[in-house]
Amino acid sequence: MRVVIAEDNILLSEGLNLLLRSAGIEVVATAIDGKAFVAAVREHKPDVTIVDVRLPPSFRDEGLRAALEVRAEMPGLPVLVLSQYVEETYAGELLADGAGSVGYLLKDRVSRVDEFVDALRRVAAGGTVMDPEVVAQLLVRRRTQDPVGTLSPREREVLGLMAEGHANGDIATKLTVTERAVHKHIGNIFAKLDLPPSDGGHRRVLAVLAYLNR
Repeated sequence: MRVVIAEDNILLSEGLNLLLRSAGIEVVATAIDGKAFVAAVREHKPDVTIVDVRLPPSFRDEGLRAALEVRAEMPGLPVLVLSQYVEETYAGELLADGAGSVGYLLKDRVSRVDEFVDALRRVAAGGTVMDPEVVAQLLVRRRTQDPVGTLSPREREVLGLMAEGHANGDIATKLTVTERAVHKHIGNIFAKLDLPPSDGGHRRVLAVLAYLNR
């Protein structure tokens, strides 16, 4: 797997290089701003990209804009965005095209190497991965005013894991329940949130997040 990284923090950039190489992943280019990132993607056509939301010169959303630019040129290009804080607007913009192959993680997640590499591989394979903290904050904000409040504690756990991009089997393992039980919980969730049922990878994640963000 070949990766292009856009990160202006040299220490984090070097750390990403080391941990990806140790996982057998090739880093073909690194960039410190959006313009250089777009150029590197055009040149190397990587399998997946990692982009910091905030890049020079203004440190607002240059990384996100660059990611959206290359996704417009190369539909479906896998992009894993890193952010210092939970910013719902950025997550929503990244997910808006509905094409999958996207991820939104907080930078703290990088230190959990196995989880980070697993998330990157899932994005590269076409999945949608959201940081657990992002999902948790969305759930808390919506719970008192939307049908999310009607979900049981277990259903909220399942919903959170779904939004992180986990398949039914993985959810069953994490919660120490049967896959049949997970399937039942998901059916209840879709019914309570008035969402169309789907087992189609990123599609069901997008459906859940679209509901939580509306």
